Amino acid sequence: MKRVVVTGIGLWGCLGKNTQEVTESLRAGQSGIGLDSARLEYGYQSGLTGIVERPKLKGLLDRRMRTGLPEEGEYAFMASKEAFAMAGIDEDYMFGNEIGCIFGNDSSSTPVIEAARIMEAKHDSALLGSGYIFQSMNSTVTMNMSTIFHLRGVNFTVSAACASGSHSIGLGYMMIKQGLQDMVLCGGAQEVNVYSMATFDALGAFSKRMDEPERASRPFDRDRDGLIPSGGAAALVLEDRDHAIGRGATILCEVTGYGFSSNGGGISQPSDDGSVLAMQRAMNDAGIAAGQIDYINAHATSTPQGDMFEAKALARLFGNERALISSTKGMTGHECWMAGASEIVYSLLMMRGGFVAPNINLEHPDEEVTHLRMATQAETADVRTVLSNSFGFGGTNSALILRRID
Repeated sequence: MKRVVVTGIGLWGCLGKNTQEVTESLRAGQSGIGLDSARLEYGYQSGLTGIVERPKLKGLLDRRMRTGLPEEGEYAFMASKEAFAMAGIDEDYMFGNEIGCIFGNDSSSTPVIEAARIMEAKHDSALLGSGYIFQSMNSTVTMNMSTIFHLRGVNFTVSAACASGSHSIGLGYMMIKQGLQDMVLCGGAQEVNVYSMATFDALGAFSKRMDEPERASRPFDRDRDGLIPSGGAAALVLEDRDHAIGRGATILCEVTGYGFSSNGGGISQPSDDGSVLAMQRAMNDAGIAAGQIDYINAHATSTPQGDMFEAKALARLFGNERALISSTKGMTGHECWMAGASEIVYSLLMMRGGFVAPNINLEHPDEEVTHLRMATQAETADVRTVLSNSFGFGGTNSALILRRID
């Protein structure tokens, strides 16, 4: 089996518009959450959201390329551009070599709604133009990234709710490990507009702490009252280790384990059994025991049920172990389809920076986490091995393990 490494990473989200800005935000425990009055005007119960700046693509992409690119595709382009630059991949390399593309994405709301409104008002499909079809499909990110960057390898989208980004990395890892690809661009993208999360808001799942946005996302805290939606994009260049060494690439870390499971229960009901199985499979794949994990980036989204079941799962495997644990969603909110990818990048930034980012707003820890080593402040740490969890509606679970290469 091949060994799989990461040679490039990129980010665009509420903590920053590149990996340097995001690293600074993680160290500082800085929140990227704010109040969006447009959501309240639209009819949301909660106007809280991650504040993500739209990139300015004029001058970076021609008009034809921009036409088929939705909001989340714009974020994915910026993250992928940074990841390829870090990996030392230029256009000449893209034209001369096969690179795959697997992204997590589970919605593209704005183009669907805008096209429907035109049809309702004008009753003429000729007025829609060609852009809407390419923007509105769930596969919009991979079809656009493969076109823009001339990628000619495996090309598909993972649609797995809030585990989409994590599964995309896991599948890219498996492709390379089995010798099917030398290099795959993986990641996750999430739109941040008023249309995208209205049905989620209808569940009453969002925090109502609108008077203090930066303190509203409270993973594992006793007083948590719901998640906060967010988004952007994260990208990673995964590569066969020998291939990376052969072209003189800088290796950032190694992906050593991928685990998955399905709860097989209620469509929105968490399960500690399913979470434990995914984590255990990842550790088995990596050939390590729980005591060898230095840091765990928890999925915890600040919901009463979800955090409780994950805490139970973590306690079953790591209750007497040394691993530091935090959920970066206290800072970012829940980045949904991109979360599994962005949190792998956050973990990698911590690994390379020698620190663990804090689980902010953990003022009154839930009783389920009292036996776990929670990082309530940024801590200097020798992070060699990381476990990152991602769980989604429908009971889909994913766990990934990274190992530092010295």
